[in-house]
Amino acid sequence: MYASSGLRRMEILGLQKMDIDFEKQTIKPKAHSGETKKVWISFFNNETAEVLKQYLKSRKDGNPKLFPMANTRSHKLWKNARDKTSLNITPQRLREWFCVEMTNLGVSDSYIDAFCGRVPKSVLAKHYSDYSPERLKQIYD
Repeated sequence: MYASSGLRRMEILGLQKMDIDFEKQTIKPKAHSGETKKVWISFFNNETAEVLKQYLKSRKDGNPKLFPMANTRSHKLWKNARDKTSLNITPQRLREWFCVEMTNLGVSDSYIDAFCGRVPKSVLAKHYSDYSPERLKQIYD
């Protein structure tokens, strides 16, 4: 989910099942309470959709959170992954990887920023760029 969406760690951990649209492969994370971080929408690929469906089938609880775990549990999981693989893999590294891959595919920086919750505030962006969910999905695909 981190690698295919570009979302921040706490945005992923804060997701609820209702924030995921499998048909459109869309994620609508909750807004941040602070002033510095913004969020819009992002997407996930087919591979993530399949794994996510399997994961949700295996869940036996009624918890509405997509990934019901405490922040400390998340840190332990990432540390275990680093220890087992000897790779310095973190949610931030996967966010960075997402941005690099989108750049390599020729996606404009302004749209990569939108996927990552950073919609530009310039006059051009506000009035002349299309950041609609439909346009963003087209670019993501």
